[in-house]
Order: sequence, then C-alpha cells, then structure tokens
Amino acid sequence: MSEDLFLKIIDREIPADIVHEDDDVIAFRDINPQAPLHVLIVPKYHIRTINDIEQKDEILVGKLFSVAKEIAREAGYAEDGYRVVMNCNGSAGQTVFHIHLHLLAGREFSWPPG
Repeated sequence: MSEDLFLKIIDREIPADIVHEDDDVIAFRDINPQAPLHVLIVPKYHIRTINDIEQKDEILVGKLFSVAKEIAREAGYAEDGYRVVMNCNGSAGQTVFHIHLHLLAGREFSWPPG
C-alpha cells in the first residue's frame, strides 16, 4: 500500500467510513476488518513509523489513544474490553507507512497474538 493512502483519505480523495474527525485526528473503519469493530485512528500530520515520533508529537500520539477510548465507549465495548495495536515497520505488519492505531473489539482475543 502507498504511504500516501491515509493522506488521500484525509484529503477526501479516497472514500472512507469515518467515525471520528477533529483538527488533529481522523478515524475510519478498516476495509478488511479483523473484528466486529475495527477502526484505524490516524493523525492528520504525517509520521512515517513509531521510530519517527519526536518529542513534539507526544501529545498527538496520546490523543490517538484518547480517541480510541471514546470510540470504544460509544460503540459499547469499553466494559467488555478492546485491543489497540500500532505496528512498526514491515516485519511487524505495518503496510501503510503513516502511523495509525488499530482499535479492535467485539470478539475474544488471545495472547500472544498470532
């Protein structure tokens, strides 16, 4: 996938099922869901990987988790539980090189993940 994919969604060049948007963050349903609720939470500011996060990005990255918490609560999964995941680089499963948090809920998860 192109690293520009999320920027195209942010710019409305590619359609997405958006569940949250504010000045800093956009969240939309994954097109290949791995759970009944699978949302990608993406900063509008491009950061390629976790390795590229700088001190100036700390509040923004924290906001990704706050948005995940609110989406999970609004969807009714806060009490039962949910998973948040961020992959870093290809060997860990990152396919779009623009950091993003996966929010997954609505099924049982095992540990360690497969």
